[in-house]
Amino acid sequence: MLSRAHREPALTPCDHRSYARHMRHDSFKDFVLDQLNEMPDLTSKAMFGGYGLYQQATFFGIIHKGRLFFKTNTLTQPTYASRGMQPFRPSAKQTLSQYYEVPTDILEDSEHLMAWAQAAVTLPTAQLPLPYTEMAYGYDPSVLCDG
Repeated sequence: MLSRAHREPALTPCDHRSYARHMRHDSFKDFVLDQLNEMPDLTSKAMFGGYGLYQQATFFGIIHKGRLFFKTNTLTQPTYASRGMQPFRPSAKQTLSQYYEVPTDILEDSEHLMAWAQAAVTLPTAQLPLPYTEMAYGYDPSVLCDG
């Protein structure tokens, strides 16, 4: 039996809330990574009190307080905004206007989420505007031809 001096201190109610909040964030991160499991070379790193998402060396997403944000550009940002999504605000004084929250219906559909994630990774000059059609994972060169 351990003496009183060697026992771990009991957790206070605040410690329990913090632990539960941490577990919820990790569970959400695990859910997002599972939804994106077909994305090659996907990694996450702790940052902003949440996690950054990378495909190889490209930083394209943020998981923060149970929300997912993807990097946007001039082609994709209007789709997020038209759906009422807001930019990432790590604090009241800071807004990262290139990163917008992913809509819940997209988050819950792994195929759509993969397409939106790929759009967040792809250079703007190579992108088609969101929302994607059935050609979500590439482009159809026949649409560029006149016949």
